[in-house]
Amino acid sequence: MKFEPTPLKDAWVISLNRLGDDRGYFARAFCRKEFEDHGIDPTIAQCNTSFNKDAGTMRGMHYQVDPAAESKMVRCVRGALYDVIIDMRPKSPTYLKHFGIELTAENQQMLYVPGNFAHGFLTMEPDTQAFYMVGEFYTPTCERGLRHDDPAFGIEWPAPIEVISDKDKNWPLLDGGAK
Repeated sequence: MKFEPTPLKDAWVISLNRLGDDRGYFARAFCRKEFEDHGIDPTIAQCNTSFNKDAGTMRGMHYQVDPAAESKMVRCVRGALYDVIIDMRPKSPTYLKHFGIELTAENQQMLYVPGNFAHGFLTMEPDTQAFYMVGEFYTPTCERGLRHDDPAFGIEWPAPIEVISDKDKNWPLLDGGAK
C-alpha cells in the first residue's frame, strides 16, 4: 500500500499497490503492520457499507467524540463519491480545516479518517456503494454531526445535493447561528 499524507494532521490517502498478471491483479487492502508504521491505530471494531441509489446523495457530516471516537478507513467499491473530512480536535494544528477527495470504484483509493474527525460524502454516480472499516463501536450517546453547508467550513461540494436525510440537514451550525 502507498500512504500519502493529506493536508490534515494524521489523515491519509491510501492507494493499492497492485501486482498484476494476465489474470488481473492482487493487492493488499489492509495490513496492521503497515498501518502501525504510519502511526495509525489498526483497530477494527466494525465494518459498514452504505448503498446509495441516487447521484447527489449526501451522507454526513458525522463523528463520535471520546470515549468512543471513531477512526474510519473509507473506500468506494461501486460508483463514485466525493468524501470530505473535518478535523474536530481542538488541540490539532489543522482544527476546523477540511479535506476532500474523490473516491471511485475505478481508482480504488481509500481515505483514513482519524478519530474526532467529522466525515461525510456526496455520491457522484447512481448506485454508489461505500465500504468502511471503523475503529470503534457505534455509540449513540457520543454521536455528533455538522451541517454539510456550514459557512464556518466553506466546503465546495462538486455537485448539487439532491437527497439528504432530515437528520443530516438539521445538524446545528458550528457557531449555533441560523442559516
